[in-house]
Amino acid sequence: MSAVLLAQLEQGCARLQLSLTEGQKQQLVAYVLLLNKWNKVYNLTSVRDPQEMMQRHILDSLALMPYLDAKSMLDVGTGAGLPGVPLAIALPQMQVTLLDSNSKKTRFLQQVKAELKLANVTVVHGRVEQAALPKFAVVTARAFATIAQIIDLAGRHCDDSGSLVLMKGLYPEQELQQIGSGFKLQDVVSLDVPGCDAERHLVRLIKD
Repeated sequence: MSAVLLAQLEQGCARLQLSLTEGQKQQLVAYVLLLNKWNKVYNLTSVRDPQEMMQRHILDSLALMPYLDAKSMLDVGTGAGLPGVPLAIALPQMQVTLLDSNSKKTRFLQQVKAELKLANVTVVHGRVEQAALPKFAVVTARAFATIAQIIDLAGRHCDDSGSLVLMKGLYPEQELQQIGSGFKLQDVVSLDVPGCDAERHLVRLIKD
């Protein structure tokens, strides 16, 4: 299975024009295998097939790489560590904090951090509106809430020149009309995720 996943990852990275080291590729494959193993007990994701996990979780997360040039990132409602873990592996110079209120999921993430030796990862169990955290250059979220809700809940965790980088499916036209004060739209990027037929968009907001 490892060889199949590695080949799938390499094809996906070629399509995304991303360059990863052999060590990073091995870590990403190991992460999928851990996710598949723990998923049987902890129900971390509805995706059951490791190859589908590689496509829908890993490559989907890595598609953000070209849009991240920051020293620190907070992944809100990270769940099984998406997009935070793949990005932490791919961008080791970035400090990544994974935040989730589900203790089963944060236990899994502590295991991932230990087994993959991810020195740039911090796992926090808590609710985004209550967590006492430092400020971050980037706050990201994947299928966590509406744009307005994320601004309301997580916007305070951005530093003064920080940005919100949010993963969405269809172009979120209605949500974009409801952006409140504090942030303004930088751009919406259409993502082409290898093997994914569904629309994927990246919404970037900056401090207003």
